[in-house]
Amino acid sequence: MSAAAFAPKGELVLTRNFNAPRELVFKVWTDPKHVAQWWGPHGFTTRILEMDVRPGGVWRYAMRGQDGNDYPFDGAYVEVVEPERLVFDGTIHGSPEQRVWTEVVFADRDGKTEVKVRQLYSFESEAVTRGAPIGWNQQLDRLADFLATL
Repeated sequence: MSAAAFAPKGELVLTRNFNAPRELVFKVWTDPKHVAQWWGPHGFTTRILEMDVRPGGVWRYAMRGQDGNDYPFDGAYVEVVEPERLVFDGTIHGSPEQRVWTEVVFADRDGKTEVKVRQLYSFESEAVTRGAPIGWNQQLDRLADFLATL
């Protein structure tokens, strides 16, 4: 599958710099024990149910909000180029109508790492359009905090 398999109805692009080497940043994106420590917005916890980081490998996780509800996400890795790039195709809440194509690029910047996240959405949703940038920015804040502990 590819992003071209659907006409995107929404797009999100974020770039963030981290004070950590690219290999480490890539590792904390691809090791389930690390991902569970920082994935999700503030106040959320994440359970990694399955994470097979290779082309064709699947991932499933559930974020638990402060409201006590679980928010499941699942998908498959399309491209894994260590330590440069991850591409995954997923769905929100297990709904095939809510497909999300995500590309993450890790660039070395003099020993630090620039991460660029690009998501394409197969659906239109004011909640996602409004909430995704907030959630991603909080999640990337948590990643920066986690990297500082390593």
